[in-house]
Amino acid sequence: MNKINPIMKTKIQEIRNNSITNMTKKCFQIAAILLLSFTSTQAQDKKAKDLLNEVTTKIKSYDNIVIDFKYSLNNAKENINQDSKGNVTMKGNQYVLNFMGVTKIFDGQKTYTINPEDEEVTISKVNEKDDNAITPSKMLTFFNSGYKYNMDIVQNVKGRKIQYIKLVPTSGKDQRKEILLGIDVQTKHIYNLIETGKNGTKTTLTVNSFKTNQPLSKNQFTFVASKYPKYYINKLD
Repeated sequence: MNKINPIMKTKIQEIRNNSITNMTKKCFQIAAILLLSFTSTQAQDKKAKDLLNEVTTKIKSYDNIVIDFKYSLNNAKENINQDSKGNVTMKGNQYVLNFMGVTKIFDGQKTYTINPEDEEVTISKVNEKDDNAITPSKMLTFFNSGYKYNMDIVQNVKGRKIQYIKLVPTSGKDQRKEILLGIDVQTKHIYNLIETGKNGTKTTLTVNSFKTNQPLSKNQFTFVASKYPKYYINKLD
């Protein structure tokens, strides 16, 4: 069997890490929309605001959320077409994300990135002041400002009525052109999240399964080192 060129392996890992990071952001974007009350003073579409508030009211009653999803990354110009599946469990400020063979656990203070391929666990503290840090608290204020939103198209997806809301960044420096949020009109649950970049890249997160109030283990969001006796523990802080 031919060995992978070290440079190519590094590139593959970089792509995978970027995809995991983007996926984490999108999961929190969904969480943000689920939990936020949209009280921005900017002129907004009242129907869009009312629908988002309906979603918020319903979701606030859930103790936890478990999502199975499909993640697609497409850029015709660069000939990129990538599909991956994963799942995420969220409760308050904690989460467990399984995506592209890697598990990320956030216990509310530290992030544990478990990589079976490299037999490595990376542990890092979360710095709330870091603009690039992905944290639930930061994402829960993500849509409070910097966006204007309005009702968009309605689609019939396998008998489900999906109402889209378009969010457009107000800052010209934002590399995203727009975000489309699809909401199941009947259940008031998120169906998908479509983000289009100014460079033509489109990423889509589609919710295949949306479960709530699931029986979770008491160690659901706890990293147990004894499960990985042969792994290299890389502490960044």
